Amino acid sequence: MTKTSHSTLTASAAGIASRQQPFPIILKAGLIAGILDILAAFVSYMIKTGKNPFLILNYIASAAFGKEIGYGDKTLMPVLGLLFHFLIAIIFAAIFYYVWPLIRQVSKNWIVSGLGYGVLVWVAMNLVVLPLTAAPGVGKHTTSGVITGLLILMVFVGLPISWVISRYRNAHLR
Repeated sequence: MTKTSHSTLTASAAGIASRQQPFPIILKAGLIAGILDILAAFVSYMIKTGKNPFLILNYIASAAFGKEIGYGDKTLMPVLGLLFHFLIAIIFAAIFYYVWPLIRQVSKNWIVSGLGYGVLVWVAMNLVVLPLTAAPGVGKHTTSGVITGLLILMVFVGLPISWVISRYRNAHLR
C-alpha cells in the first residue's frame, strides 16, 4: 500500500468514525452555547436588578423542585440549576444537529440558521417548556424582557450551536 492510499484510507475511516459519533460535536456546541448563555444571563440580570446573578441558577433549579426548595438551598440548588442549564443547552444542540439537514434546505448560511434557531429556542423555552415547570413567574412577559431574551438566545445560543455544528457537518459533506 502506498503512503497516499494509506492516508486516503485513514482519512476515510476517520470521516466515517466521526459521522458515526455525533456526541462529541453536540457536547462541544452545547457547552459553548451554555457558557455564553449563562454569562449573558448573569450580566443582563445584574444590570436589570442589581442582584446576585447566581439567583438565576436557583430559578433554574426551581423549575424542577418548586420555588420553596429551589430558592431554599443556597449550595446544592445553584449547582443543580447549572447542571440543568447545561443539559438543556446540550439538548438544543442535539436537536439542531439532527434537524440540520432540514435547516440546510431553508438556509445554507450558518448565521441566518443560528439566529432563526435562537428564536425557535426562545419560543420553545418560554411558550412550551417553562409553562410545564414549577418555576415561579412563568408567562409574565414584558416587551423589554422578550427582546432581551430573544437577543441572548439568538446570539449566544443559536449562533454558536449553528456555527459549531454547521462547520462540522459541512466538513463531512465532502
